[in-house]
Amino acid sequence: MQSIKNLYEEIYDFENIYKAWEEARKGKRYRDDVLIFNQNHEEHLIDIQNQLIYETYEVGRYHTFYVYEPKKRLIMSLPFKDRIVQWAVYRQLFPLYENTFINDSYAYRKGKGTHKAADKLQYWLRQTDRKPERYYYLKMDISKYFYRVDHEILLKILGKRIKDERLLRLLSKIINCETTQFGLPMWKEPDEVDVADRLADKGMPIGNLTSQMFANIYLNEVDQYAKHKLHLHYYIRYMDDIIILHKDKKYLAEVRDLMGVFLDEKLRLNLNDKTVIRPCSMGIDFVGFRIWATHRRMKKKTAVKIKRNLKSHIRRVKRGEESKERLERTIASYRGILSHCNSYGMRMSLNKLFKERSK
Repeated sequence: MQSIKNLYEEIYDFENIYKAWEEARKGKRYRDDVLIFNQNHEEHLIDIQNQLIYETYEVGRYHTFYVYEPKKRLIMSLPFKDRIVQWAVYRQLFPLYENTFINDSYAYRKGKGTHKAADKLQYWLRQTDRKPERYYYLKMDISKYFYRVDHEILLKILGKRIKDERLLRLLSKIINCETTQFGLPMWKEPDEVDVADRLADKGMPIGNLTSQMFANIYLNEVDQYAKHKLHLHYYIRYMDDIIILHKDKKYLAEVRDLMGVFLDEKLRLNLNDKTVIRPCSMGIDFVGFRIWATHRRMKKKTAVKIKRNLKSHIRRVKRGEESKERLERTIASYRGILSHCNSYGMRMSLNKLFKERSK
């Protein structure tokens, strides 16, 4: 694996910072902090460049808030300036790691995503369904993944390739943020631990661009172990959800145990109680769908969420709080999602709901 050297200068190059600014403001041009920054953007970008050159850059204070769909999660967002720095790092660093990832890792990668992951798993299920043996699946789910990533191990993984000390110091500042702690103690839920009591040496903020990059780099260690040590063929991962297919149920139990030991000893992570081994004929819950060889359906909780959101949009339109154009865009996005699964009943239900509520 080729070492990464002399990349820091590429990161603080003004052209790179300028393009990072363009990326960071996409879809956010009318936010107050973005508007203020953009009034004197060249001056601010030069200031960012100087802070990186002289290594005086410090990560800003996070704004924290909870989201409750699909489950309660603490989201942490950075000031606009820091998002530009993260884009500057990401634009130069991630492509150098991208070509080392396995083909069947689908999260946060260009040309991948949930629909491609669902397509690939269904393709494999069709292959195995034609074989005489009965196939089983092992579904592995890592407990509180983003909250449990170990900073020391992450920096060691990065240090195996990155031989640029200035870049490593910058990444360490981002990972070991002095103003905010991200980690959860073992077996704790996000709402059971106050932000002030979170762990300083573990965890990554959900929503950060660099968190997405680090998450893939961290679990690439698992992918490489699965493919090159265990020689697993039917192995697919979307972030911390892993699916493995095999005809031998006992073998899958051995793989589960070996992967569990690897996660514990090498990455200080643990599997949760959602880890199961079942026949493929039951269908596999993966990336928001339940997938069989012959068809796939939207998960019930996803369908309930869509119906609830559509009702809420319609109410806001009737009260004059939302435009009909935005409602139409929302409906179009839902139709796009439903086009990737067997959803005739769901589409008819949504059409009926829309007609009734629009009267």
